[in-house]
Amino acid sequence: MAAVLACGKGAVASYRWAGWLWGVVAAPTGLPEVTRQTGWQGPRGVSVHRSPLPPDELGRIEGVPATGLARTFLDLAAVLPRPALERALNEAEVLALTDRLSIPALLERYPRRAGTAVLRRILADERHAQGITRRQLEARFKRVLDRSDLPRPKLNVDVVVTAGRTFNVDCLWAVERVIVELDGAAVHGTRRAFERDREKDRLLQAAGWRVVRITWRQLRDDPAAVIGDLRAILRAAAAAPTLRQ
Repeated sequence: MAAVLACGKGAVASYRWAGWLWGVVAAPTGLPEVTRQTGWQGPRGVSVHRSPLPPDELGRIEGVPATGLARTFLDLAAVLPRPALERALNEAEVLALTDRLSIPALLERYPRRAGTAVLRRILADERHAQGITRRQLEARFKRVLDRSDLPRPKLNVDVVVTAGRTFNVDCLWAVERVIVELDGAAVHGTRRAFERDREKDRLLQAAGWRVVRITWRQLRDDPAAVIGDLRAILRAAAAAPTLRQ
């Protein structure tokens, strides 16, 4: 708030600092970032950006004037690497954050701004991932497993946990007590599904299972890393002294 007030009327927190206020990025370590519509040198200790600020691109977070959520992501796209931007978008989804203005609408408004190309690619990938069905996700995972040296797991198995509750799991190594759950937006895309999945994970882990979640994007973009991590997990589980047969 001090940085915003020091920059005068119409100034708002922006970029990484707005992202932090929205809760989608970690606390920044650099100077506070503020955006104004008109050119101005700004006080020492504040990074001042100059850009149009239409009313529908603005918000207020805990009393602090800031860019709205969609505009914040447009700004972040210009300064964050793609993995960090994807994490921020995912965090907004987990937090169920919304805005009156959509990111696609802003991309139409500012077609040539820095970062718009990567933001468009992320949204296109996300739309593709949202259309992936459970059957397609399972088929992709089976193909990745078939090309690996991992022991073959059981697929689509019912597991009984405490209080007699039963969960169907996507993939299970019984001896090592390792479970893989496949995450796809079309299957687990709602807030209710998100909560249900986390309860399922908690109860399975309390019953002594190790639960690993794998996404469509991970299977598509880096299957070797997925297999390598599963190999390490299974090896560690097999060597654990508390392993239950």
